[in-house]
Amino acid sequence: MLNDPRSHGLWEKTAPAAPQTAPLYGGATADVVIVGGGYTGLSAALHLAEAGTSVILLEAKEIGFGGAGRNVGLINAGMWVMPDDLPGELGPVYGERLLDLLGNGPRTVMELIDRHGIECELERSGTLHCAVGKAGQKEIEARAEQWQRRGAPVDLLDKVETESKISTRAYQGSLLDRRAGTLQPLAYARGLAHAAIKAGAILHTASPVTSYEKAASGWRVSTPEGTVDAQWIVVATDAYSHGPFAAVREEQVHLPYFNFATVPLSDNLRKSILTERQGCWDTKEVLSSFRMDKAGRMVFGSVGALRGTGLSIHRAWARRALKAIFPQIGDIAFESEWYGQIGMTTNALPRFHKFAPGVIGFSGYNGRGISPGSVFGKTIASHILGQISEEELPLPLTDPHAPAFRTLKEAWYEAGAQVAHLAGARF
Repeated sequence: MLNDPRSHGLWEKTAPAAPQTAPLYGGATADVVIVGGGYTGLSAALHLAEAGTSVILLEAKEIGFGGAGRNVGLINAGMWVMPDDLPGELGPVYGERLLDLLGNGPRTVMELIDRHGIECELERSGTLHCAVGKAGQKEIEARAEQWQRRGAPVDLLDKVETESKISTRAYQGSLLDRRAGTLQPLAYARGLAHAAIKAGAILHTASPVTSYEKAASGWRVSTPEGTVDAQWIVVATDAYSHGPFAAVREEQVHLPYFNFATVPLSDNLRKSILTERQGCWDTKEVLSSFRMDKAGRMVFGSVGALRGTGLSIHRAWARRALKAIFPQIGDIAFESEWYGQIGMTTNALPRFHKFAPGVIGFSGYNGRGISPGSVFGKTIASHILGQISEEELPLPLTDPHAPAFRTLKEAWYEAGAQVAHLAGARF
């Protein structure tokens, strides 16, 4: 994308084509203008357009350019925060409301895919949170107990059961979340875009928003070549925010994350490794993730940026770590490599902001954008349509605040990942 093979890697190679779009030129009007062409903006555009609302979406680059086109493709339920901790962070009302909404988030994603016939390599077999050592086992045991108490379909697997699912002895056990799954993330974003256009939404790419101001109709949003007048502005730019909504990016610490994709595995290996096609990630502080795509490529990732010295360090580590987890694979070539930025909030929970009356947005997905983005896009559409009041939203209203030492923390994460990966692969 934009002639950078390390921005979207395998996903751009294998995703269906994006819809034909063009920059905004001249003046336009709509009921709602959406800023950002990721999961939140596209979901909001789709749901609003389906309800008969006129929508114009403005994307600064291309559909799925940010985290929507770079992530691992895990459709997770919930957030990083333990279920029992959410009411303490948000209060009992918002805490339980968010748990219920995001616990059912994967179902919303899969229903959208089914309803609109989106071709995105959807796998419905769940995800596996893999325990590294005794500490990791204790973590997944606590997470399993807390979700099971709420009736969620999650199972705690022992070492033997985990090996049978993954075909590795690297882990003490795992937590199987049957609500979850995997997909091709850029294909899903492009599919949402096609569906939104079919429903009547207008999408403009290469149209960065430079300013917004009060107007007779409510608000006027400006781009380099045009303007949109609308009653509502939906801010859906999240960790890649720039321009007038840069505060959304500035309240998040960027954590770089990379992926390598192997060439397709042999038929024999594909019949023995991840045979049910669960997506996996582990409990290490510098975590790793792996999954298979439809063609049998292993997509293997971890924290770090593929630039400068990090490129060679992380590439060498990925080869060692992949061989440590799956020695049966042996030496195998990497076909693609890419990385992006995960936006981390101070408490690892998303945010709801009102920048002005009628100017609102959700953000801060902490590496779990597929499900929350889809759900919050639908939620914000329901709010604009008058179906949900502000008091009934799943998050309290907060103002964006930049965390202390943000730039220093980002440098530390990037450098720390290199140090961790130089130390080798231990399981």
